[in-house]
Amino acid sequence: MSAGSPASAPEFDANRLDDFLHGALPGRAGGKMELERISGGQSNPTFFVSYPEIGTRLVLRKKPPGPLLPSAHAVDREYRILKALSGSAVPVPPVLLFHGEDDVVGTPFYLMERLDGRVFHDTALPGIAPAERRQIYVAMAETLAALHRFDWQAAGLSDYGKPGNYYARQLARWGRQWRETRTRDIPAIDRLIDWLSAHLDASEETTIVHGDFRLGNLMFAPDGPHVIAVLDWELSTLGHPLSDAAFSCLPWHSTPAMYAGIVGLDREALGIPSQAEYLERYCAAAGRMDGPGTFHIAFSLFRFAVILDGIAARAKAGNAAAENAVAVGEMAESFAGQAEAVIESAE
Repeated sequence: MSAGSPASAPEFDANRLDDFLHGALPGRAGGKMELERISGGQSNPTFFVSYPEIGTRLVLRKKPPGPLLPSAHAVDREYRILKALSGSAVPVPPVLLFHGEDDVVGTPFYLMERLDGRVFHDTALPGIAPAERRQIYVAMAETLAALHRFDWQAAGLSDYGKPGNYYARQLARWGRQWRETRTRDIPAIDRLIDWLSAHLDASEETTIVHGDFRLGNLMFAPDGPHVIAVLDWELSTLGHPLSDAAFSCLPWHSTPAMYAGIVGLDREALGIPSQAEYLERYCAAAGRMDGPGTFHIAFSLFRFAVILDGIAARAKAGNAAAENAVAVGEMAESFAGQAEAVIESAE
């Protein structure tokens, strides 16, 4: 789509962006600019920005238009963490600039290099050979371990969040959201809040956490099973590393219909490791003795159930961004049930 094409329909003046890039990125802007929206979803609007005549291929991420909560859609934080991780063992797209004013595209935004790779949204990895499937899951575990080994203090990220007391704060946050925005009665969520409160992990361990670490937020090389970029850092903060590890285990607790999980599939024939094997590889690479336990897995499933019900709440109010928001929201009860099943199987 060209910058001036009505089909591109960005919520900003593409010509103003074009003019800005000519001054901000000398040598990277030239000829006709092409602009293509690549996601709306529940997240920050994202666009491909290209100058085909000179081979420039960029990605722009911006805040959504309109009024927002002060801490929501903090693209400045995304830019900061990507900049800090640049050159580390955690692969991230190279970032080029952050613009904090509203004068170019209507909101703050940042630009990064566009990478060529594969993103897998179906955790069963259809079309991939079994041996490569296993290697992809191993790469996911090792990439997460690299993130949790990253020296955030040396990188100047001591103020990137609140160290310690992570699970108490998280349980209070998601419990409050559930009480304030619930769309239906889900007794399992109420029971989970009580159980999680009674079994809280109060350890002070702190690392950078991604907040949404899953297969679909990793980009793999076009020709091999290694991760070339971790994407979508919108929820990153200082937190407990096992929150990321547990959340990345969702495929082993959801069916293909629930959230493109692997429950009910012939995992061994597919070449996908067991959850225990995956976590063993994570722990070995992270230098940990223990991975997530019953509390951590149950909390991640509870949190995801509340997130899904929140999507349903926005759909009910008529302002959800994703077309499938209602269907996604209806999965909240299923994930709450999975959390209870994890607890029951451990007792």
